[in-house]
Amino acid sequence: MMGTLLSILTASTVVAAPTPAKTTVFYVAPGGNDAWSGTRAAPNREKTDGPFATPQRARDAIRALKQRQGGALKQPVTVYLRGGLYCLAEPLVLTPEDSGTAECPVTWAAYPDELPALSGGRRITGWQPVTLDGKALWAAEVPEARDGGWFFHQLWINGTRRIRARYPNRGYLEVAENPDPDEGWGKGQKRFRFKEGDLKAWATVSDAEVVVANRWVESHLPVERVDEAERMVHFTKRSIFRLDPGDKYYIEHALELLDQPGEWYLDRKTGTLYTMPFPGEDPAKAEAVAPALSQVVRLEGTPELGLWVEHLKFEGLKFAHTEWYFPADSKAAWFNPEVGGFAQAAVGVPGAVYGEGVQHVAFERCGFLHLGTYGIELGRGCRNNRIHACEFSDLAAGGVKIGETQVREQEAERTYGNEVSDCYLHHGGRIFHSAIGIWCGQSYNNRFLHNHIHDFYYSGFSLGWTWGYGPALGYGNLVEGNHVHHIGVQSDGDGPILSDMAGIYTLGLQEGTVIRGNLWHDVAGLRYGGWGIYFDEGTTRIVAENNLVYRTTHGSFHQHYGKENVVRNNIFAFARDWQIQASRPEEHQRFTLEGNIVYWDQGPLLSGNLSDFHFGFDRNLYWQTKGEAIQPAGLAWEEWQAKGMDRGSRIADPLFEDPEHDNFTLKPGSPALELGFKPFDLKDVGPRVPVGPGKGSEG
Repeated sequence: MMGTLLSILTASTVVAAPTPAKTTVFYVAPGGNDAWSGTRAAPNREKTDGPFATPQRARDAIRALKQRQGGALKQPVTVYLRGGLYCLAEPLVLTPEDSGTAECPVTWAAYPDELPALSGGRRITGWQPVTLDGKALWAAEVPEARDGGWFFHQLWINGTRRIRARYPNRGYLEVAENPDPDEGWGKGQKRFRFKEGDLKAWATVSDAEVVVANRWVESHLPVERVDEAERMVHFTKRSIFRLDPGDKYYIEHALELLDQPGEWYLDRKTGTLYTMPFPGEDPAKAEAVAPALSQVVRLEGTPELGLWVEHLKFEGLKFAHTEWYFPADSKAAWFNPEVGGFAQAAVGVPGAVYGEGVQHVAFERCGFLHLGTYGIELGRGCRNNRIHACEFSDLAAGGVKIGETQVREQEAERTYGNEVSDCYLHHGGRIFHSAIGIWCGQSYNNRFLHNHIHDFYYSGFSLGWTWGYGPALGYGNLVEGNHVHHIGVQSDGDGPILSDMAGIYTLGLQEGTVIRGNLWHDVAGLRYGGWGIYFDEGTTRIVAENNLVYRTTHGSFHQHYGKENVVRNNIFAFARDWQIQASRPEEHQRFTLEGNIVYWDQGPLLSGNLSDFHFGFDRNLYWQTKGEAIQPAGLAWEEWQAKGMDRGSRIADPLFEDPEHDNFTLKPGSPALELGFKPFDLKDVGPRVPVGPGKGSEG
């Protein structure tokens, strides 16, 4: 009887459980009308009803639906955006009022087989052929740009980024001399001396900027004047750090430099935009877009009050054509308006999509393309969100920013538990060269899984934002299954122009952070610091295991200083200058390096300061392919072992299948197996699913 009663009660409970009603659908289309109902995918025959014209109108329709239902959704809602370019007059702002629920989420999606693009740009039309100083150009009038009213630094024509007129067209010039007294490397200058003939006092040179790559940053320096007799260029801003002879630079945006197809120049006095077309381009058919907004979507919650933007999904959308360029009223992190840039990672450049107070929000198969900013930024109080199978490309800055530069005291304002997975991030740092593929600041317990990152001028990953052993929230992160390459040096051979970078760069307390099963290769620094894995200042209690690192300029692994880190069961191969580097002695256990294979053909095994012996080496397999003597820290092998190092290690050929062609599979009988090395399979690194919004129609 009791069993029967329990069965009845259970069945009743199941039957009585509420189920969401059928999904409500709204449509938005470039040819729509905000006065229509938005419930039709296309206009009716009479043109009296059809889709909305703007996403803001769809947002307002969802708000009205909530009000009619007593303030809460009673069914899921989907907004389908038809293919085309939506040039937004202002960002789409979504607040807690626009949230869904776990049972009734709100989805913003591309209409099937179409590609809608939310654009922060404006179309440039009215192109006419002109001849200027013997050059065949196009010209378009941009009245809003006169006298700097709307001055932009980027231009896209027919879906490709065009280059501000620059010299040299490819490659770089070098600083000849810093004429100012040395006040320390942290103090910048407002001038430098150039080499004979490199720069000239062109008529429009005061419209130009010099971009200098120095240490690990770039400085954007508006030109005040050029003194050819003294070979001196003067700026209205100072560089971030002291400039050094040999620093790479280029000059851009003088009319006289407009000399090859794809370049452009905007005359701020007349509002005339000039560009040199590629062969066969037709001005009448070109789609030209210049950026006017710094962001296209803002998710604005108030986490300290428990007001969240939540249970939203963005699927198959493209976010494009933004720009941020040192606005006078900027309050960006680490920004001094008198200085031409940021002290690291272009950290103050915002995301085209920005969120704070955001939870349980997903971006899936979206494209963050043709941007003048970072792609997406989840700032204060963002947790349990997912960025999945998205593409980030043609980025002035970086791809993803998670967290902040400051340590938040209140748990509600902290950012944690987010996931970036199966994404493709490439060709970033096009303007802000020091930007990061994926930057994670004071944020913990995030997962970075199976992403593909390449062609950035600075680091692929950056984790943490505390220098030294002070308070930090960058712990417990997982970096697994990623493929990161052509960092510093580009796939087309450009660079390196910066130093002190890595496939992955870390700072501060990293308790519980694991870097596992990743592939890092082709990392190059200019003067120093092209490392695969780089534990910088204060990196503490991080584990790096089962990684393959090869073809770096300054070592597969480097620890500047830190505490109790573990580096095990990795393969480190073919670094140029040295293989392993450790810089600063300290009065605690610095790191343990055990069970790794190190395989190389040039340079010493170790570099740096290893005089304190506050570290451990054991069960490693070393092989110098040319048979040169291995002398760790300048010691004979027996002397090194007498110090307690590598007593269980061996010098022997690991028997890779084809290391010259990047096949580091171990053959049977490898001595590494005898030492306990556990082979790992990296065939699945990078995205496991198709990435990006696809090739649907756009416009």
